[in-house]
Amino acid sequence: MEKNKMVVQDSWLYTLLLSTLVILTESLKTYTFHINGVDLTYSLFLLPLIYLLTNYITKKFNYAKAVSAICLSAVAMTSFVIVMSIGVGITIRFNTLYAELGAYVASQIVNLFIYYFLLQNTTQPVILIILNYIFALVVYYMLYTVLDIKAVITDSYWVGYFTTLAIQAVECTIIGFVDKKIKRGLEE
Repeated sequence: MEKNKMVVQDSWLYTLLLSTLVILTESLKTYTFHINGVDLTYSLFLLPLIYLLTNYITKKFNYAKAVSAICLSAVAMTSFVIVMSIGVGITIRFNTLYAELGAYVASQIVNLFIYYFLLQNTTQPVILIILNYIFALVVYYMLYTVLDIKAVITDSYWVGYFTTLAIQAVECTIIGFVDKKIKRGLEE
């Protein structure tokens, strides 16, 4: 006698988690800590986790679910910024909002394209997974800087930029090994 196994499509839970992480990242941008006189935000620790979760959705479910999750989390981030700006009574800086949205979506799509290529055409060497995470972060910061040009004007910007990337590279190395351990497809 065979037991019937019920398959539950729970990708929406991961989409909700991704949206929550994106909103939390947005919230943590106002909280900073200092390293060698450079102000860094606590959100820098969550950004690599966002890419890991997107890649998890791609690996466990499929490419289309990951694209949907990216779109919904981008809408959640934009809605959160607008609602909180109105709620707190501050002026919405649309150039910053566009920069964050554009950088987030573009870096997620770049990450997804490369990761999907690795899934389909390689054995997913850890070094390529780690480099993909780091490259997605570089794309994010590059686009954010270009779209919100005032970020380049400060003296400590480049020190903060490279310090952030160094911290995130260490985190990406750990995440790369975790990512490699995730099995492809729904586990039965």
